[in-house]
Amino acid sequence: FGLKNSSRFRRNEPLKKDKPKWKSDYPMTEGQLRSKRDEFWDTAPAFDGRKEIWDALRAAALALEGNDHELAQAIVDGASITLPHGSLAECYDELGNRYQLPAYCLAPPVNLISERNDEDVPEKPEPLVTSRKEFQLKVRLSTGKDLRLTASMADPILQLKKKLQAQEDIDVAHQRWFFSGKLLTDKTRLQDTKIQKDFFIQVIIFQPTISN
Repeated sequence: FGLKNSSRFRRNEPLKKDKPKWKSDYPMTEGQLRSKRDEFWDTAPAFDGRKEIWDALRAAALALEGNDHELAQAIVDGASITLPHGSLAECYDELGNRYQLPAYCLAPPVNLISERNDEDVPEKPEPLVTSRKEFQLKVRLSTGKDLRLTASMADPILQLKKKLQAQEDIDVAHQRWFFSGKLLTDKTRLQDTKIQKDFFIQVIIFQPTISN
């Protein structure tokens, strides 16, 4: 029962809102940043720690980047994660396992290159006729479950939340939808996300914590 394995005596700070400022060795595009993050999250659980804690940290990092600080804190508390410095950069689970998140998982670099400047480069407008065409949208839940929803590019996120509620019995109020690290609002239409076929939309399931 060594103290090093007990988080009971470790200081726990509330999650801070400020994000780390860092510069990449080379100017990085949004796509490269996404790939780098995906690679980290896919391989991190294989090294050390518990997969459910890694999943919670990923969900919290996503929420924090979407400026949903309250949700990020709730995820951390719900998974009994201790933050000695109020940052996801270094944290511990209740068994005393240490988890470290690199800066690139917590914030984009200061030298991030925007891949597309919508004001400067007008895109070809998509024909509206095809926007109602239905397809199978791939959705990845924070519980680790992957599923598909019948959707069209014209659907607003709120409508898709209702479909998910009907299919999986998850209350609309307990869903947070993210794509490319951005929180999607209820009014956002699927076509506005510029999602491509075979890309996943991530849904963080936010269960309100019930205090004993």
